[in-house]
Amino acid sequence: MDRLSDHAAPALEADAREVLARQPSLPLPGRGHTLERWRALAGIAGHDLCVAKVVEAHYDAQAILADLHAAPLPPDALAAVWAAEGPQATLHFDPATGTVSGTKPWCSGAGLVDEALVTARSDDGAQLLRIRVDAPGILLQPQTWHATGMSRIPSGSVQFTGVPAIAVGKPGGYLARPGFWHGGAGIAACWYGAAAALAAPLQRSPRVAGDGQTAALLGQVDMALQATAALIRELAAWIDAMPSQPHQSDVIRVRSVVERSCTQVLDAVGRALGPAPMCLDAAHARRWSDLTVFIRQSHADRDWAELGRAVQTQEGPWTL
Repeated sequence: MDRLSDHAAPALEADAREVLARQPSLPLPGRGHTLERWRALAGIAGHDLCVAKVVEAHYDAQAILADLHAAPLPPDALAAVWAAEGPQATLHFDPATGTVSGTKPWCSGAGLVDEALVTARSDDGAQLLRIRVDAPGILLQPQTWHATGMSRIPSGSVQFTGVPAIAVGKPGGYLARPGFWHGGAGIAACWYGAAAALAAPLQRSPRVAGDGQTAALLGQVDMALQATAALIRELAAWIDAMPSQPHQSDVIRVRSVVERSCTQVLDAVGRALGPAPMCLDAAHARRWSDLTVFIRQSHADRDWAELGRAVQTQEGPWTL
């Protein structure tokens, strides 16, 4: 695959590799230290959401390979997980030749990474594959990303033509493992970390002491973030206590609550501090724009509907 010419990509890659040099791995979900893992992801995201997007995928790839009892990533390798589906995803795996062909959309980190875990269709069902991105037959299609948020991370489509691929696990194994849902909560930890960082200028603002409206907005932010943090901690404890369970409804609830909290923080901080931080503070402006886009990885109302259907079948879901 051709390396990206975008001037931002080499810097992003260097930053991601620097993070991984300091933290080559994180505790795997469901092994007793899930909250430690999520705290680390939140901390990285609070500093830079694009870097967090790259390294979270790498850490997720490590967890996936461990869950499916596959060989670990080589030292110093940077990995991505490309599992987006939909009409644009035409990737097909041929077990007879051990090759994959077709198109995969939303390949975050394309042009930066060394390996990718990629989902593809096969005659036996959805198959997870392990691919070296420097293999012949891989073409990064022109970037069509127009958003200012998350703009430093390449997320275009990749075309595969007869590319060698190694099957990881059995068909359907990637989605069937409980870790699929545990990993989805890790994304929410990234959102949370960015929201907490966005709220910091309001928490430090001298306006809070002298202006009731500003103080009330900070109170709103505190209620949202504190309640969300409690729910994240509770979920981490449940996953560690029952790692063989996917905790699907609980993960959907946490992701949805974090997304709502992020929206509240974006609104309250903007109302309290006005446009100045967004216009004059480069790091704040970048974080603001990145988070606005990143939380749209949530499935929004579809997740709410799925959660509602799950809750309807439970007895006493709201008992203290």
